[in-house]
Amino acid sequence: MKEKVTGIYYGGDYNPEQWSEDVWQEDMRLMKKAGVNFISLGIFSWALLEPKEGIYVFDWLDRILDLLYENGIRVNLATATAAQPAWMTCKYDDILPVSKDGLKLSYASRQSYCPNSPSYKKGVERLVRTIATRYKDHPALSMWHINNEFGCHTSECYCDTCAHAFREWLKTKYVTLDKLNMAWGTKFWSQYYYSWEEICAPKTSTTFINPSMVLDYKRFMSDSLINLYLAEKKIVNEITPDIPVTTNLMDAFKPIDYFKLAKDMDIVALDSYPDPSNPNSYHTTPLQYDLMRGLKNGKPFILMEQAISHVNWRPVNAAKKPDQMRLISYQTIARGGDGIMFFQWRQAQRGSEKFHSSMVSHNADENARGFREVCKLGHELSLLSELKGTSSRNKAALVFDFDNWWALEGEGKPSSLTTYMSLMEKYYTALFNLNIGVDVVPTDTDLSQYDIVIAPNLYMIKPGTKEILENFVHSGGTFICSFFSGIVDENDGAVYGAYPGPLSNLLGIYVEEVSPLNADETYNISYDESPYNCTLWSEKVHLKEASSIGHYESDFLKNSPALTVNSFGSGKAYYVSTLPEDSLLEKLLSQIANEKGISQALSVPKGIEVVCRYSDLKQYIFLLNHSLEDQFIKLPDSMTYFDMLEQKTVSQGLTLSPKDVKILKC
Repeated sequence: MKEKVTGIYYGGDYNPEQWSEDVWQEDMRLMKKAGVNFISLGIFSWALLEPKEGIYVFDWLDRILDLLYENGIRVNLATATAAQPAWMTCKYDDILPVSKDGLKLSYASRQSYCPNSPSYKKGVERLVRTIATRYKDHPALSMWHINNEFGCHTSECYCDTCAHAFREWLKTKYVTLDKLNMAWGTKFWSQYYYSWEEICAPKTSTTFINPSMVLDYKRFMSDSLINLYLAEKKIVNEITPDIPVTTNLMDAFKPIDYFKLAKDMDIVALDSYPDPSNPNSYHTTPLQYDLMRGLKNGKPFILMEQAISHVNWRPVNAAKKPDQMRLISYQTIARGGDGIMFFQWRQAQRGSEKFHSSMVSHNADENARGFREVCKLGHELSLLSELKGTSSRNKAALVFDFDNWWALEGEGKPSSLTTYMSLMEKYYTALFNLNIGVDVVPTDTDLSQYDIVIAPNLYMIKPGTKEILENFVHSGGTFICSFFSGIVDENDGAVYGAYPGPLSNLLGIYVEEVSPLNADETYNISYDESPYNCTLWSEKVHLKEASSIGHYESDFLKNSPALTVNSFGSGKAYYVSTLPEDSLLEKLLSQIANEKGISQALSVPKGIEVVCRYSDLKQYIFLLNHSLEDQFIKLPDSMTYFDMLEQKTVSQGLTLSPKDVKILKC
């Protein structure tokens, strides 16, 4: 793949078609002042590029591409397929999506297409091939941007076209109706199918819909969206095989299996919009960065969109405080970001996003705080080119699985309060507060590089997962598993025999019954001879080979195990049967990390985030001050570091002001 941007990617979404060409010239001057080297172009330009079917207008795009290249700015050129033109929707009645309630949606917005619409797909193929052919040799072209935020607004469609496509997907998966009926358990509630045509899309019904059917529909819809990406990528790869291809993902986004999608992305890109008014966001948002890095087995990613200040779509759109944007940007770089981009370059005058903050605001004031911060960050990032492509070397991993997410949060579970991401964030926050670096990995990953693996929930055990975990622990690893795990197979069918089913031997326990807690209910547990609270969930756990290291002190579970550990081969497997308070979880994970010899790169006060990136010869230590006070950090007496932002050597110690960042090279 060609690399046309040698340093950290820096820039934003650019929509020059919304402005007169005299503004374009001013944009070039301001982009150079801000240090912009990379922009995304043409994301929502389909209606202007193809005003009539098969008739294309490229003159304005030709001119802006030339102008950007002349000013040293490279382009992430979009395929423009994120919103089809009105004429197309009016002409073809299969394009508009249908909601779960059977309502055909309108098109006066964006992403208002059915992902299985033949007419939409034909239009996409024609447009993408035309764009790629026209610009395949343009020197500004540095990357392809496929569509935009797949599934953001239409993650599921229930039209007749999708119902037909679903049946074809099921035929491929199950081959015979007998296998489907067995997998779905259709003898329940007289749901047995005698013909493929009897299977419908799981629209709104009288009550709960078969959970196995719903799970497969989520898989089908995820595949449908991924197939849209693959169809476009195939075209641009054919015409421009040396140009990398991406699309912008969105945090941990439930509707699409990002591990599956990322296999065919040359570089992962992320849109991230944490709420600046949420004091907890600084230690949960990094989870999405670690996930993005994990999608490509540790490779760096690009932050394709973030806000300079406020967004426009929350009930209250809080502004970022001074230096908050800079701090968040460096948190991204620390965890594998090779690019910092914004939505958008120039603040729109019209449309739904006109009050979304931008690099150049409505007042177009070069002395405005936002633009000054943009310029400062751009200058600093120009000093950090050697960070590009460097990696993380974490010894702890979090297991993340989209099938588990979909299945756990389906209807008919013991508690609707149990949500997948809340459990992930609970364990992630504990690791974050301990400054223990973590990779986010799928269930089928090779775990041999890790010392600690944590699965906040493994409700579903898919084929191969049991063996991977047992081999990891048997070889000396430490595994930590939380409650309501080992419950169902890959089709959401309950295991027979005691929970946690396939994990029982590894964990050395069996669970007699589960007992969810109400939202305002708290149990007491004892751990390490100290009292703690737990919430959300409890279980009646029986020991087989495992030992109890913490027990319940409440209700009918009094004195029964709450936390257990089992020696398995050369390693250990822990089970946490409830949701413990933060202090207990941090204490447990800290003890396990110490036992495995895992420690942070530098000893720092509370509120300082420490993250490392590595090249073959160098270590880069990021220090980020999330506290409200100046913090002094003592450095090892024998070490001298190079401060990459201040461009000077430091030793003995340094002070970080609130929201300040240091990057130390050694």
